[in-house]
Amino acid sequence: MNKGTFITFEGPEGAGKTTVIAEIYKRLESVGEAVLLTREPGGIRISEKIRAIILDNEHQEMDGRTEALLYAAARRQHLVEKVMPAIEAGKIVLCDRFVDSSLAYQGYARGLGMDEVMAINAFAIEDTMPDLTIFFAIHPEEGLKRIERNDDREQNRLDNETLQFHRDVYAGYEEVQRRFPDRIVQIDASAPLSEVTENVWKIISSQLISSGNS
Repeated sequence: MNKGTFITFEGPEGAGKTTVIAEIYKRLESVGEAVLLTREPGGIRISEKIRAIILDNEHQEMDGRTEALLYAAARRQHLVEKVMPAIEAGKIVLCDRFVDSSLAYQGYARGLGMDEVMAINAFAIEDTMPDLTIFFAIHPEEGLKRIERNDDREQNRLDNETLQFHRDVYAGYEEVQRRFPDRIVQIDASAPLSEVTENVWKIISSQLISSGNS
């Protein structure tokens, strides 16, 4: 059996990833693909508990390195318990965030250093990296306005960071793109959601055809 395809979705807060991923998941299922939809931090019981600790608004005193280590711990458990078995079973794995988030948020925006954060995560993920990463590019100001307009979304500790922090996250993602140009594809997430969805679908369809999964 051929191994599956690992596709991750990245972007700043309010980029619309969750909505688009859900639609891509439905489309892949409708054409008969074996597909798994999951998220970070979370996706499984232990990692969801770590997620609650990280994002709790009451944990404002959390140190940046503690935050980075918690993300790596949640990532490790999620990877070995859910993601890797699905890839080994030949499934397409759609994951909302992965290691690039840690590089942008903790490595760059928190000022811990991308190489240092990558070293933490290299221990956690071993050799597992995405086959494709789609970066939802949207300026922080617009993304945060979307969050404010979305009454159904509960604002977490990272949503409530300063605008400068979110600008630094965006700059961090730009640096991540420079480091991994062969893996990361950028889309304009400020476009209407239907247009973003179609653009993502085209990218994923071409990836699956080229890799022989479709």
